[in-house]
Amino acid sequence: MSAEVAIQKFSFPFSCAAHLSKQDEESEVGCIQVKALGLCDRQENPSLSQSSTVTPVAALARREIPKASAEGDMAASQALVCPEASQSAVLSCRSVFERLAAEAEDQRPVAKRQLSSESASRNITVVKKSAVRVEVEEQKHLQVKTFMAAGRRKRRKDLFACSDVFHRLDSHVIRAGSEMKEKRVHDVRAIVQSITKVSKTEVEKVRAIWVWLCHNIEYDVSGFLGHSERMTSPEEVIASGRGVCCGYSSLCTDMCRLVGIECQEVAGHSKGIGYRQGQSFKNVKSDHLWNAVLLEGQWFLMDACWGSGQVNMKEESFVKRFDDFYFLTDPEEFIESHFPDEEKWQLLESPITLEDFERRVFKTSSFFSMGLRLMQPHHCHIVTDDGEANVSIGFSRPVTFTYEMKQHQDFLQCDTSEEKENSHCSSGLLTVSHRSMNLQLLPPASGTYDLKIFARPETATTPLGWVCSFTVECLQPRAMEDIPENPYLSWGLLPNVASLGVAGCSQNSEVAEVEEGRFKLALKTSRSLMVLCELVHPDLEAAITKRCLATQIQPDLLSCHVLCPSRGFYRLSVFVRDYEKTDAKFQTAANILLHCKGKVVSEHELFPPNLSSVCGPGTRTSEMGLSKFSHTTPVVSTPQGKCNITFHNQRDLELHPVISSADNKAGAFPLTRHLFCTYTDSKVTVSVSLPDAGMYRLGLYARTTSSGDFDPMCDFVLRNYCDQAGLPFPRVYAAWRKGCVLFEPRVGLLEPATWVRFRVRILGAQRVCVVGEGRTDLKLNKSRVWEGEVFSGEGVSQLKLAASSGESSDLSVLMTFDIKPVQGEV
Repeated sequence: MSAEVAIQKFSFPFSCAAHLSKQDEESEVGCIQVKALGLCDRQENPSLSQSSTVTPVAALARREIPKASAEGDMAASQALVCPEASQSAVLSCRSVFERLAAEAEDQRPVAKRQLSSESASRNITVVKKSAVRVEVEEQKHLQVKTFMAAGRRKRRKDLFACSDVFHRLDSHVIRAGSEMKEKRVHDVRAIVQSITKVSKTEVEKVRAIWVWLCHNIEYDVSGFLGHSERMTSPEEVIASGRGVCCGYSSLCTDMCRLVGIECQEVAGHSKGIGYRQGQSFKNVKSDHLWNAVLLEGQWFLMDACWGSGQVNMKEESFVKRFDDFYFLTDPEEFIESHFPDEEKWQLLESPITLEDFERRVFKTSSFFSMGLRLMQPHHCHIVTDDGEANVSIGFSRPVTFTYEMKQHQDFLQCDTSEEKENSHCSSGLLTVSHRSMNLQLLPPASGTYDLKIFARPETATTPLGWVCSFTVECLQPRAMEDIPENPYLSWGLLPNVASLGVAGCSQNSEVAEVEEGRFKLALKTSRSLMVLCELVHPDLEAAITKRCLATQIQPDLLSCHVLCPSRGFYRLSVFVRDYEKTDAKFQTAANILLHCKGKVVSEHELFPPNLSSVCGPGTRTSEMGLSKFSHTTPVVSTPQGKCNITFHNQRDLELHPVISSADNKAGAFPLTRHLFCTYTDSKVTVSVSLPDAGMYRLGLYARTTSSGDFDPMCDFVLRNYCDQAGLPFPRVYAAWRKGCVLFEPRVGLLEPATWVRFRVRILGAQRVCVVGEGRTDLKLNKSRVWEGEVFSGEGVSQLKLAASSGESSDLSVLMTFDIKPVQGEV
């Protein structure tokens, strides 16, 4: 080796040369200029000992050349090596170079040496191959920091769009792993060659190794708990298929190096087995190991131990569950559960402190996989304010949420489920809007609680998964009524109501205050829907709450009228389905929390029983040709106990109205006598005269053919405040048909021994008469109305209105009128 080559090789890490004087530059033309450093003890040059984090090689690279003293002493000089330099001088330098490089490897300060007489005036820094490797690693770390500072750090999605791109590779690795397990292949090199043979890139090689670890190594719970000897060496881990965190990390490191990928084991704290929410890690030895791999000039983090599954401490068993989240996890998300001992392995532009790590909210991998973001609070420990605490989580895609709050336990993962089907917790109000979830917590008593939030994508059918946790400290609970359980997960409109056909809601606040014991909820719809409602109160039976609801279904609007017979909180749940899809299931659209703290309705004011789910005119009446209703709401008030409901029957349906009351008490006349129908052309008038104050159900039924069944059209609720009993209508018979109109008398109970004026229109009638003590014929006037004066008599109980039509002279009874008995008669 020539002197020139030797000097070039040993001086490679230092590219900066010492400046020569102008005279030396002119006299040493054609020579090779090499940086030379004066070698001194650490004590003589304090600049080398100012920072213990700087390696000797890096320190040498940064040292400045001291200027010569006035006396001519020089700590550094210029080394000029001409092509004619002697071979003996080079060999002499080489021995010195090797000794100095060995000392540099031991990370000891460079000692001041007396060089040979041939090179006494020249001090040359020499770095052997091993020392070069140390500095290359330092330069790689510097490159990473430079990349992070200069531009955007690569993220996981920059390496691959989604994990689906590894489907074929993962299948190969799982299959190869199973085959080698059957053949009892425990050689690390053979396993790596088999699982990576189809990998084309470094990312794919790392993926193959990571997937193999997750699917072939189980966490050694018995070893962790001290029940058996821990498996730590790669051979033991592979042979047994079990290992603790260091078994995963060391095996991962060995495998990566076999395929030429730089991999480091990273030690630190984790929020894993035995973690207590908010616990302090200060002065506590780190308990976990994971890996960092260098890909495309940048370090990425991964944890095969956490990616392989979870530990059930209650059962002291390992639950295999592949979790892709911990493969090349972004540092901003990894730091939520992993805190490295060395700050540099946070890989963050702004590293966090251990105290910040302790206070951070515990988030599972599902939290990040669903794209959730924590809006408030940002610390895991919540203290109530006036007995209330709030948690808000944002999301970009529709998500279903629920929660669980229990008395505090020592360990976060002790005796708690990872999944949840629904919630029966009544200690809070969970509402979900278009882009966020808000949970208003109302602990029932003072103390500390564990709060777990569960979620799943809106379209998923799997149980809800655990996403984050908090501890809630309640200093003083708020005095308030019990909140009914909500098994339908959240309060308010559900986020997916638009897909169900619901376009808007009249209730926007979390809690609806009920005034005067009555409430109305209106839902705007984008298409025709059917609706069912459920009302729940902690102290009311279902038979009572059913009588508190009346629903109206219109083509573009759903309405629910609610009565509150008790103070406190109610849950009003609304379920919908498409109107035409009779086989479809009803789906939850809204859960409204009602609060009644003032006046309530009495039991006598509740809606009548057996009320139809279709009240008032709406979609069904429209499609059957019934239109132009005089009363468009399902609840009709009758201050005087009377009302007329009119509408048009465009399809000439055969109609049948019925009336019923809540108490069904026996009166002087059956309720049917308090209902009277009149048909004129296409117009129908249903008249009612109610016998007592209270709530009545008026049902309309219709059929298209005389042989068919009557189908329900709609129900009306009649609310009668009048204490004066209404008189009955005449008893009507089959001969009273469409086109017949009774003008007078409009009551079916007449005074005895009085003259009563009759006016009636009967289509096609040839003769009309009233039969009592005698027969009185009515006369037809110019308006085609039969009229006349009739004496009610004293010895008869009723008058009969009869008519004959066509050629027949036989009289048919149309209706009868009762006559009050004479005073004194029994």
